[in-house]
Amino acid sequence: MSLTGCGRRMEAVFSAVFALCFLASGVHGDSLTVLQAPDFVSFQKGDWPVSGEKIPDLVAVTMGFSVKEDLSWPGLQAGPLFQRPRANVLVVVRGVDSLALPQSVASYPLENPVPFTLDSVAETVHSLFAEDTPVVLQLAPSEERLYMLGKANAVFEDLPVTLQQIRARLSQDGSVLSSLPLNSLSRNAEADLLFLSEVQVLHDITALLQRHRHLAKDHSPDLYSLELSGLEELKRLYGQDSPQYRDATAILASVLQKFGEDVYGLYGNSAVVEVVTVKTFETPLTRKSRSILESKQISNPGSPYNLAYKYNFQYAVIFNIVLWLMIILALAVIAISYNLWNMDPGYDSIIYRMTNQKIRMD
Repeated sequence: MSLTGCGRRMEAVFSAVFALCFLASGVHGDSLTVLQAPDFVSFQKGDWPVSGEKIPDLVAVTMGFSVKEDLSWPGLQAGPLFQRPRANVLVVVRGVDSLALPQSVASYPLENPVPFTLDSVAETVHSLFAEDTPVVLQLAPSEERLYMLGKANAVFEDLPVTLQQIRARLSQDGSVLSSLPLNSLSRNAEADLLFLSEVQVLHDITALLQRHRHLAKDHSPDLYSLELSGLEELKRLYGQDSPQYRDATAILASVLQKFGEDVYGLYGNSAVVEVVTVKTFETPLTRKSRSILESKQISNPGSPYNLAYKYNFQYAVIFNIVLWLMIILALAVIAISYNLWNMDPGYDSIIYRMTNQKIRMD
């Protein structure tokens, strides 16, 4: 009995020590980290959790757009009405719950990590700034999923998309292989190449933006959404405690830090850069794909979102002209009707006055 009780007490002690070590190691759950943000987008530091399904609404609010439901989250305060960031960059990293990003604006725990997309924000940008052709780029290199809209079609036409193209890019001059400390990562393993390919895509995006600096000077906001799953594949293949996974985590943290600083500087310190780290999503992300040969009739053939026909930007002027003209005409009709109702035919109307004189003469 005494040996059994002693064994149970020892087990409880080891459990408590393990729990304390776990908490002291700084391991947290999934997180949302704001790498860069202008002064007029006020993120408050705190531990307020944000739900994964609210990330698109959060991105929309930071860009100055309205959302269907109020975002009652104290981590973001209302900013100036007439100022909006020139770009919003959201990077989703799968396979890790947090990254060592020392230079960040704020970090928040992420709860309910369900899959999400920024399609609704992309539709808003496209509908409000269709004539200005903003840059909308949504990219997932591991799934070879790419969506470009507006000026992105011309700027990122040379961006490697498929895994075969990215691996060919890694063998060219100026690739990240010549500048990164690979350590335990191999250039021949498939999982390692997938991770390095995603790092190469981040490098190429900043290089193309530096080549087209005029994008940051227009009046339309740009939207970037990137999904990286190379760490998730390394974790599945080597394990979380493997040197490959630790080296890849350190490399990605430093690359993302530099990526955020470069984009923030290219947009004149007027860009919001967020990083969402999630070990795994609770439900699989299903996306509805459409074939380019599909002959579905839509209301507006020129719109990829099946939107209604776009009205002219002079709509507000025309609306005010019609509105105030109708109000003036209505007031005129009321005034005329009132005067006609209260007029004296014998004094106010020449017709009745002459008719009255003619009757007296007869």
